[in-house]
Amino acid sequence: MINNGDVSFVLISAALVFIMTPGLAFFYGGMVRRTSVLTIMLQSFASMGIVTTLWFLYGFSLAFGTDFHGIIGGFNYLLLQNVFMAGPNPHYGGTIPLYAYFAFQEMFAVITPALITGAFADRVKFKSYMFFLILWSSLVYIPVTHWVWGGGFLQQIGFVDFAGGAVVHTTAGMAALASILMVGSRKFKIDEPHNITYVALGTGLLWFGWFGFNAGSALAANTLAANAFINTDIAASVALVTWLIFSWSIRKQPSIMGALTGSVAGLAAVTPAAGYVHPWAAAVIGIGASLACYAAVEFRKKVKWDDALDVWGVHGVGGILGIILTGVFAESAVNHVSGLIQGNVHQFLIELLGIGIVAGYSFGLSYLLLKFVNVFMPIRVPENEEKQGLDVELGEEAYRL
Repeated sequence: MINNGDVSFVLISAALVFIMTPGLAFFYGGMVRRTSVLTIMLQSFASMGIVTTLWFLYGFSLAFGTDFHGIIGGFNYLLLQNVFMAGPNPHYGGTIPLYAYFAFQEMFAVITPALITGAFADRVKFKSYMFFLILWSSLVYIPVTHWVWGGGFLQQIGFVDFAGGAVVHTTAGMAALASILMVGSRKFKIDEPHNITYVALGTGLLWFGWFGFNAGSALAANTLAANAFINTDIAASVALVTWLIFSWSIRKQPSIMGALTGSVAGLAAVTPAAGYVHPWAAAVIGIGASLACYAAVEFRKKVKWDDALDVWGVHGVGGILGIILTGVFAESAVNHVSGLIQGNVHQFLIELLGIGIVAGYSFGLSYLLLKFVNVFMPIRVPENEEKQGLDVELGEEAYRL
């Protein structure tokens, strides 16, 4: 039976997740060169338009339609047919119309490929990115969503991911790693953000939207949603403080960029666990995420991977760690799933297996898709455009001197 309160909550949560993509545009926009800010912001906004169209045409159906051998969904929801008149689906929110679930999941599908753009900032053609965006959403994001949330084989064996540690952050993070290895490093590298105030604004919007991301994944206005909301804030806050203190002790100066990055690491890591753990575990996850992601960022610098905005180091590593720690700290009193802390080794091993499959699939196929796109159109911009900044391709300027 439809509950109007739950419907309102899920639709508001969907709107909160929506604002995360413009927030990401500011977050990334502040970190690139001033002559590339419009391009990277357009990459986020383009995802809003293109992925929404794909999700309406076939994405939602292939992700959440009738299961086909655990691999992909069916065609029963193409063009939203059979969705408007459908009552609540017990698997996708038993008290909300399927329309509301469509809207909520659409926002997840939109932001995930946009996350990848931070890895190859300052060097990829916009047209090539759009082609990759369509292929990646169709062949990586949609199948993984079905495997984890749509009745696919990972869900069938008991793998859990409350709000997207695997589906969103691991897929995007591993695609980011594939892109930096395939596309190569920037020739005109500038690691200093051009506008840290944009980064701070973007972080605030992301954090705000993340409450819808995680709490909304309860799909009802209930205690579980409140628990996920609290866990989200605690993990982000603890991770912010941890990164700030740790980097301060090394740099001998406090860093707002360190604080902002730490909060995002905590948000990414708590995402899969938010609806399965108690708040004290969320705090531990926040500390672990901050230290692990900091180490990952330092590692990629040492091996000279040009992950321009640390998508792999923060989202990829954070998402993977969050899934693993879900297998450790999940408690049945929260949401009927127990982990190592309650002696459930089986669940922990399933989490390890599932995240290994998702990470390997996203990395491998993303690399091949980038190679494929490069055959038909060069991935990289010409050297002179890279030197000037990617906004020259748009013929527009963010700042006029």
